[in-house]
Amino acid sequence: MKPNEVQKDSINKKPFKKKKISKVQIHGFNKPTNLFFNIMIAIFAISCVLPFIFVISISLTNEAALATNGYRFWPSEFSTFGYTFLFGEMKEKILQALFVTVTVTVVGTVMNTTATSLYAYAISRSNFPFRRFFTVFCLITMLFSPGMVANYLVMTNLLQLKDTIWALILPMAVSPFNIIVMRTFFKRSVSESIIESARIDGATELRIFLQIVLPLAVPGIATISLFAALGFWNDWFNALLYIQSDSLVPLQYLLIKLQNNIQYLTQNAGAGAQISGGLASIPGESARMAIVVLSTLPIAISYPFFQKYFVKGLTIGGVKE
Repeated sequence: MKPNEVQKDSINKKPFKKKKISKVQIHGFNKPTNLFFNIMIAIFAISCVLPFIFVISISLTNEAALATNGYRFWPSEFSTFGYTFLFGEMKEKILQALFVTVTVTVVGTVMNTTATSLYAYAISRSNFPFRRFFTVFCLITMLFSPGMVANYLVMTNLLQLKDTIWALILPMAVSPFNIIVMRTFFKRSVSESIIESARIDGATELRIFLQIVLPLAVPGIATISLFAALGFWNDWFNALLYIQSDSLVPLQYLLIKLQNNIQYLTQNAGAGAQISGGLASIPGESARMAIVVLSTLPIAISYPFFQKYFVKGLTIGGVKE
């Protein structure tokens, strides 16, 4: 090609124009759509909070006002008789049950988080030769359960743990669902190159896990810790199966028994008359709602402290590979 033709060809070419990207293409939605979804999410959030506010209002309402005026979001006549009844008649038992529940929740959450993290980290590494077998084994245990009879026989006959505090901890010490979540989290958040660099420097597998992997996995660990803590705190079925001693009854199971007793006494005038003060001294609906508040308020208060890590860990660990 001659020089004149090269110069002519370069003149004919159009200059490159930078393509503009609209905000709709970046964010995916325009402002009206975002506003619509924000309103929908706000309505959903309010619908989740309103029942709990309703329960608190009933627990602080006088029993006679409830019978006269019905349920309201704002108490027509304030009364703390439901709480004073619980902490007056059942103070020692409630405090003992609360101590058992806190102990089971703390110890069980630590055990669950530790076992889940170690298991998930092992099957997330490509150099582990048995990762496929243990991954399938975890999935099978998550999809298929041996049943209540088999669990009961193992806990009572094989392990001899009936009427011990370990009967409230060990059945939920490992969670297959949490293992799958953490496995995905480790695969996406912990690079193989970082681990290989640590191995070249002479670090052991335990040191790599404690000093490199765990600091990177704080959001995921906070997520499964919250799942485990909720499970241990709300558990009452294991106490129904394995616990007979009053000193080992957890809070949830005690409150369920107390609610059933209140319901029985309020429905049977003869049984209620045997108690000093009769049925008038037994709050019905207010005591039941006070039980609900006592059982859910501690977890509701602790959730905001985990929220930042919980959202990040759930979104990262829940992404499909």
